[in-house]
Amino acid sequence: MNAPTASVPHLLSPQEASVFADTRELLAHAKRDARRRNFQDVLICDIDAHHVETVSWKEIIRHIEDPVIREQAVHFMNERVGAPPYGLNGDIGLRYQSVGGRIPHQDGQRETVTETDVHRDVTLTRRAMESLAIDYMVVFPTPMLFLGMHPQPEMEVWLARAYNNWLIESVLSADRKGVIGFCIPSTRYKPVHHNDYMRLYAMIQETGKPVAFHAGYHWSDPSLATINRFVGMHALGFVWCNLVHMTNWILNGIPERFPKLKSVWVESGLAWVPFLMQRLDDQFMMRPSEAPQLKKPPSEYMRENCWYTTQPMEVSNHKALQCTLEMINAESQLLFASDWPHFDFDLPSTIWDLPFLSEQAKRNILGLNAARIFGLDPTPRKTL
Repeated sequence: MNAPTASVPHLLSPQEASVFADTRELLAHAKRDARRRNFQDVLICDIDAHHVETVSWKEIIRHIEDPVIREQAVHFMNERVGAPPYGLNGDIGLRYQSVGGRIPHQDGQRETVTETDVHRDVTLTRRAMESLAIDYMVVFPTPMLFLGMHPQPEMEVWLARAYNNWLIESVLSADRKGVIGFCIPSTRYKPVHHNDYMRLYAMIQETGKPVAFHAGYHWSDPSLATINRFVGMHALGFVWCNLVHMTNWILNGIPERFPKLKSVWVESGLAWVPFLMQRLDDQFMMRPSEAPQLKKPPSEYMRENCWYTTQPMEVSNHKALQCTLEMINAESQLLFASDWPHFDFDLPSTIWDLPFLSEQAKRNILGLNAARIFGLDPTPRKTL
């Protein structure tokens, strides 16, 4: 989406912050931050932001193709109040990101929207883009990222198609025709190298668009069920799913089978990537016969054939972070992501203020890398 111009509202006091607060007021400091750093001529692409699609669930379910399921969904929404949306799965009772409501924008965006020429989600996204100095923003759903664990595969298909059709018709039609890539929720048990996916990968490769693996957590995963603190689940869960999928992606030779298929690994941070590079290289050198499709060490595929989003970038140790960015070839393979409106979202200054990056590297990571792989106009279009 493209960000229009608008005035900067007053700064909110802590007492005023709530789910009803205006996005521009919640992010007023971010707007001031962007102006101070003179981001006017810096292309900034946000490759991971979110909207709460369940707010529009009554609209989405009307796009369900199966008439029986569609009628059931409409009836459910008309008769039930306060229940989880029809058809969705996920550990709704185990979501603690808002810390008991102390981080209100995590619980939802119920702010007033008076604009009627575009969908409400378009207005809210544009408000965030304006405040964060974003030129393009990739928007993912939120509860639907659990669809990969749905016990009914047919429901996963119906809901995903309904959401896609609704998104294209109601949201993207106000700003951009078509899509720039494809998303696979990483919270799933089916391996990414399963033969069922090969035709899909071939079709995506033909489009020239990337496929993104968006991470999440799943407290019912047997390997994570022993964790008793949300901070532990959040720290490991978002990494674990992508770490496992990346291992299978590389060792089963997907980059060799589909050399033009670009994969983007979203919302897992970066600290896990050097670990996996070193670990896989070490094991591969001892047992190369078990990965016969590979023509070079696993780390080289991870460095050359994969892209990573920044958020949540581990910044507490700059020396370790510098080493990480060098190992993943960040100047060409790293993409900025804010993860707005989640509690741990990052500003563009998270990248811009890193002292060990050149200005060109910062510009690449903030937007030019994304423009290249997504086929976007690299000309900044925002007004601060």
